[in-house]
Amino acid sequence: MAGNWNAGFGTIERGVGDTMTIGIERAACIGGGVIGSGWAARFILNGVEVSVFDPDPETGRKVGEVLDNAGRAFARLFGDGRPAPGKLRIAASVAEAVDGAGFIQESVPERLDLKRTVLAEVDAAAPPDAVIASSTSGLLPTDMQRDLAHPGRMLVGHPFNPVYLLPLVEVVGGRATSPGVVERACGAYASIGMKPVVVRKEIDAFIGDRLQEALWREALWLVHDGVATVEDIDNVIRYSFGLRWAQMGVFQVYRVAGGEAGMRHFMEQFGPCLEWPWTKLTDVPDLDDALVDTISNQSDAQAAGLSIRELERIRDDNLIGIMQALERTGESGWGAGVLLRDAKRSMRDRVGSIREGAAR
Repeated sequence: MAGNWNAGFGTIERGVGDTMTIGIERAACIGGGVIGSGWAARFILNGVEVSVFDPDPETGRKVGEVLDNAGRAFARLFGDGRPAPGKLRIAASVAEAVDGAGFIQESVPERLDLKRTVLAEVDAAAPPDAVIASSTSGLLPTDMQRDLAHPGRMLVGHPFNPVYLLPLVEVVGGRATSPGVVERACGAYASIGMKPVVVRKEIDAFIGDRLQEALWREALWLVHDGVATVEDIDNVIRYSFGLRWAQMGVFQVYRVAGGEAGMRHFMEQFGPCLEWPWTKLTDVPDLDDALVDTISNQSDAQAAGLSIRELERIRDDNLIGIMQALERTGESGWGAGVLLRDAKRSMRDRVGSIREGAAR
């Protein structure tokens, strides 16, 4: 595709390591549900102007409520060094939302036919050099590109909830996606404080959801077989390996568990356990009414009367605390703490440049 590749984007600069960061000036969010609203909040709180389209008449209220929670979280996370928020506009159509946008994030429900229809509409109306990303949690970008006139600019940018706090975004190109578009998308995501991970092969459900589903399947069996309640399972995770995973993931945790001999010793010692019939990962229990009722009732009891919005704020505060703790690890931080430190530095530099320009 010919044209100015920086349409809708700001200055190109170097970010963390060799990552090219491209500041987004205008973005469009197509779909205003939990994920779409989270994207809108992350863009806006990083100073990006955002147009949102969703046929739901309650879109303005829902996006506003998520933005309120996100603003509260960002204030705790970044303090006074934040840029002025970008403007939010609720658009009346897809065409109106994408007009002038350099980056477009689609977050409509997970139905391939719907994705194809909406993405084709976006492709037809978007500026010629806009990047189009889908938030799909598992559909292949090649399948979604089928009806696009310009498939080279479309890819997957799969986030994790809450989008405005969790920095990971899985970037997946389809067969027609231009390598340059993958690089531009990674740079754009990095510019709003995210950690893009490029999935090296196109695969159903990508990386994060495949890992989550493995745990989810086993958890369903444990409830189904009466081994544990939903609260028991959540307690096992959050009081043990969940804390380790938050800062070291899986492989580095197991490297440490191998002692001085490291990962090789761990594999030799515990590798044979993989042949034991401990799990039921190749099967899934029937989600009949009885199991759904059991899980729903136990989940209601676990919530102890807290609303979803209250639970969201508790979740956000806990995530902020973890990331701030990781920021203080050692001299340069650790894991998500490194990203937070660099995002703060980038925000301070941008705010300082704006103030310096205004003073001239």
